Order: sequence, then C-alpha cells, then structure tokens
Amino acid sequence: MSYARVGVVTGANKGIGYAIVRQLALQYPNSKLNNGPLLIYLAARDPSRGETAVSTLTTQDVPLQQANALRSLGGLTDIKFHQLDISQPPSIQSFAELLRAEHPDGIDFVINNAGMAMDGFDLNVVKTTLGCNYHGTLAATRAFLPLLKAEGGRIVNVASMSGYLNKYSAAIRDRFLNAKSVDNITKLMDEFTSAVERGREKEEGWPSAAYATSKAGEIGMTLQIAAEVKWEGKNGVLVNACCPGWVVTDMTKGMGHKTPDQGAQTPVMLAIGDIGEKSGGFWQNEKEISWTGH
Repeated sequence: MSYARVGVVTGANKGIGYAIVRQLALQYPNSKLNNGPLLIYLAARDPSRGETAVSTLTTQDVPLQQANALRSLGGLTDIKFHQLDISQPPSIQSFAELLRAEHPDGIDFVINNAGMAMDGFDLNVVKTTLGCNYHGTLAATRAFLPLLKAEGGRIVNVASMSGYLNKYSAAIRDRFLNAKSVDNITKLMDEFTSAVERGREKEEGWPSAAYATSKAGEIGMTLQIAAEVKWEGKNGVLVNACCPGWVVTDMTKGMGHKTPDQGAQTPVMLAIGDIGEKSGGFWQNEKEISWTGH
C-alpha cells in the first residue's frame, strides 16, 4: 500500500503518546502537509499493550470513528504497531532498519514521546531514568534522523517543563545554555550521575531530581542536534523539543491540568502544523518559550 507520508510516535500505547496518534489522525486531513494517505507507526515497548492500543484506535476510538479519520472508514490514516524499547540500542536499530527498508524514500516525522519517571531518588533511579529519557532519546534521534526526508522531515522530542534551568546553579545553567555540542550535554549528564554517586549533587549545583535533570538534558541535546542539522546545511529538516504541559496520565499519578488530547496539541503541531520552518526551539502551549523557566 502506498503512503504519501509516514510518521513514528514512540511510547504510544497509552497517555500522551496514544493521544498524539489519535490527534495526528484527526488533524492530518486539514493540515497543509496533507498530500495523500498517512501511515503512523505506533511504537511501544510492550507488544501486547501496543497491539491493544492499535486495536482500540482502529476499532473502538469514538473520535476517530465519528470523524471517519481512518482509511478503513474512508479516511486518510493507517496505524501500525511496531515494538520499540528506546533503552535498548538493538531495538532502536532493528526498527530503523525496518523503516529504511519499507520506506526507501524516507519518513516524514518522528515524535519521540517514550520516557519514564521513577519514584524515589538514588543512583539506580538516576542511571535508569537517564538511560531511557536522555541516552535512549538521543540514540533514537540519531538513528531516525538519517531516515527523514531532506525537505520537510521533522523530529519532535517530548520533554517537560521540569527541564527548566531555574533549578541549577548559575554555573551549570550557563553550561547548558552555552553548550556547543551534544557531547557537552552528555558530559553534564555524566557529571550529574557522578555527583549523585558521591552524594554531592546539591553541593555541586544540581537538584536531587532524576526526571527533571533527564529532561533538561533532553532539551539541551535536542537543541544541539538542531544546530548540527543546520550546520550541515539540512535546512529542510526541523528539530524541536516541547512540553505537553501538566497532563493527567499514569506518570503524573492522575494529577494535572490537561487531558492527554490537550497535551498532544503541541507535539502534533510541531509534527504536521505550520511552524514557519522554525527549528531548535523549546515549545509549550503551541508557542516557543524560554528554556530558562523565567
């Protein structure tokens, strides 16, 4: 089957990721990028939950059925499941190889939504959280970036306002803001891990917060990759980070101000909306915001 556009959403079996897939299917027909059928890969770590999510979207999701959004209903969108665990490099590589083989002309967008939050704070929590949210997202971004179409390809990394830089010492904040490469951001993540291991993160200017620090790293890494892409002359590829807002999900333990569908709006806009060719930004509430938290 032929598709005009192909996209990937990671961590999409529930919560914001699931809502992103739904909103892509609902909004794509009215998007300026609509030039034919869209295929969305719903990627998730657990095959059973991922397959269930696709089944629910394609057979039971009321908004999609009412809008006739899916190709089975005469609409424009197909949804397929593929297993992906971003904390496991072979899983990323396997998916990238499949995308390259199935879509030799390239894919259009990747929304890296997969992530985790753990209770407590210790070295294991830090290493596990950074391993997924920072290192995993970085590896996925590196693997999928070469697959993007040179004109119009987009990477959207779903971060968090918890990644604001107002939690750090002035020296560390300035190192985030003045970084010149992804390696500079990775070094900061390594230094945070080392400080936690020595029990000195607060004395050295870090918050005792694994998730927040991983998201600061994710934002910084995304902005550096955007700068790399621009330096390489790939001006048709847009790379941005965003915060969906405080969304009611399992990760927030049911607290929040937004529904998952409301939280999906910014990542969906960055993937298929008119953003004026902007790249290298941090976005929230459908607009570019300051990373500093001020």
